[in-house]
Amino acid sequence: MHKYLRLVPLLISSAVYGQDSLKVNTSGKQLEEINVFAQKKEEPIHLVPLSITAFSAKQTRDAKLWNIKDLTGMIPNFYAASPGDNRNVTSIRGIATTSYDPSVATYIDGVNQFGLDTYIAQLQDIERIEVLRGPQGTLYGRNAMGGVVNIITRQPDNSTAGFAELSFGNFGLQRYNLGLRTPMIKDKLFLGVSGLYSIQNGFFKNAFNGSNFDDQHSLTGNYYLKYIATRKFSMTFNVKHNDNRNDGAFPLAGSIDDALAMPFSLNQNNTGPMVDQLFNASLSLNYVGKGFNFSSQSAYQSNYRYYKQRIDADFSPIDGYSIVSDYGRDWNTVKVLSQEFRISSPSADSGPFEWIAGTYAFRQRSPAKQGTYYGDDGPLIGAPANFTQINTNVSTGTGLAAFAQGTYNIATAFRLTLGFRYDYEHKKQTARSDFQADGGELFPGQADTAARANFHAFSPKLGLQYLFNPQHNLFVTYSRGFRAGGISSLGADPTSAPLVAYKPEFSNNVEIGSKHLFADKRIRLNLSMFYTRVNNAQVPSLQLPEALTVTRNAGKLSSKGAEMEFSMNTAKNLVLDYKAGITDASYKTLMVLGDGAAIDLRGNRQIYTPKYTSMLAMQYAPELGKGLKLMVRGEFRAIGSQYFDLANKLGQKAYGVLNARLGVVSKHLEFYVWGANLNNKKYIDYAYDFGPAHLANPRTFGLTLRSSFSII
Repeated sequence: MHKYLRLVPLLISSAVYGQDSLKVNTSGKQLEEINVFAQKKEEPIHLVPLSITAFSAKQTRDAKLWNIKDLTGMIPNFYAASPGDNRNVTSIRGIATTSYDPSVATYIDGVNQFGLDTYIAQLQDIERIEVLRGPQGTLYGRNAMGGVVNIITRQPDNSTAGFAELSFGNFGLQRYNLGLRTPMIKDKLFLGVSGLYSIQNGFFKNAFNGSNFDDQHSLTGNYYLKYIATRKFSMTFNVKHNDNRNDGAFPLAGSIDDALAMPFSLNQNNTGPMVDQLFNASLSLNYVGKGFNFSSQSAYQSNYRYYKQRIDADFSPIDGYSIVSDYGRDWNTVKVLSQEFRISSPSADSGPFEWIAGTYAFRQRSPAKQGTYYGDDGPLIGAPANFTQINTNVSTGTGLAAFAQGTYNIATAFRLTLGFRYDYEHKKQTARSDFQADGGELFPGQADTAARANFHAFSPKLGLQYLFNPQHNLFVTYSRGFRAGGISSLGADPTSAPLVAYKPEFSNNVEIGSKHLFADKRIRLNLSMFYTRVNNAQVPSLQLPEALTVTRNAGKLSSKGAEMEFSMNTAKNLVLDYKAGITDASYKTLMVLGDGAAIDLRGNRQIYTPKYTSMLAMQYAPELGKGLKLMVRGEFRAIGSQYFDLANKLGQKAYGVLNARLGVVSKHLEFYVWGANLNNKKYIDYAYDFGPAHLANPRTFGLTLRSSFSII
């Protein structure tokens, strides 16, 4: 990494003084150009004054990106991890999900996935993936403090096209992916349908009964109906769903040491299926006029998640305590309604000034009911046996926002951007707790209690871009981001404090970056440096045995670093990619509670933030004749050391994994064999601050067959 930093001045010098400073003998094709929607309008990625990494549909398939988590290492300073329940904790540039609200916003086809409950992590029928690094509060609003993952799936048009993809691998992997897009009435009405069904045996064995653990079944669907009423007006109705069944949702060892000493071996007495049902629907209206463009997006999201029977909460063979959540569909069902209106300058040349403005509103309701059951071995953990402690928390949230952003071309080379957003949120939470012995009546623990809170956020942005020419530009940006405030859940302990509100978390970010294309667009080089300061840092603590998270504002965080993206077509059909980022993120102030006393953790590193990320990939696709190509891809991803707890006692040392793919490709048929983590590196993917740890996937390999067609 230090060698990379010493190269930065030379690379910037080459960019500023022209292509002659960086000469490369190339004879291959130009690198693939991608248009992105990062600023709520479509434009070439190399002209957008933001740090963005984008993947086309082909690049997504070439790199075998099946889940948002697979992006780890492929994007500078991006990290995603999961405890095994198909929900990802994502961090960018040291801005990590330390509270229940995410720090990185995920948008799928323009719809904010809102929270950890309602987003779909599966990547299916992808047109493009865009990852924006740094605060995006002005245009994207709440919980985009670290950045935005913007996923666009394929929409239907006047061509009839379809595909079928089959994948099989070790650990019982079966993956069936189908899609069809077609016009129902040419130039007017279009239909798109795609589905993905996957099966995966668990990687873990449960020593308690000798069974497989974490077997998974998943069904994902994506359906479009698009109507073009006139040349200026169109509407699109989209429905998505993701149904997961996981037999052992939390494959956690009791500690990091246990996970590494006995890899993929667990010892849990309470296991059962998790049911996770997500449903998203949206209606988009779009008008394109001479004087302005207008768009409206109405969206509904829901998630129903529960465990069919008790699941282990002490991660051991004793019948100590376990979690109960099957209280009927009226509970543990999150619902969100949202509405965004946007108006912007026309798509055609509107002169030196481009602008966009809009409003956003949402309504959320989250009724949660969860029980902690103390079994026969309750006395071993200091509790009576055979009773349930039931916590009921109902939270609602309402939000309104207004935003505007404009870009003015000061001269031929300079562009000035100014934007702002104002958000208002109101939250209410009611809570109670009860106790129930087996076969007995309910009796109250904590009586009904309620709390309300209002939050405000102002998110400005100021940017200056200098275009040396269409292939080289330099930008400087100041932006502010925020993570929503909230009200912590109430546990069953009657001595605990009433519901306590925590404030929004704010960040101020300064970034300088440059983007360059060399050698007739066969070489791409992007560089950036950033500094971020976070105030009112939200710090969670997990209360056991209730498995409830209490969040407080407890510190200030500083994060700084540098990033590089380099792509080169070194010879015909040979592409080299190198992406690297370093992050130094630590708390300037941090006071947390432990054993009833305040603990000063200033100077400690941020959680889920590797010191560095990097990926080196080489892809070779020579012609074999008769319309066939060979495709060979190898990549090495290196992830720096990181911590999983604010005390910096639980961590993972630096590691690297090797992935590869070999196949034969024609216009309509593709066949690959692939392998992931071929070096079979054993490392911790996720760990809770109280100890339990999840080991990352072992070596996996398999084959994929894909057939596609298109009729214009």
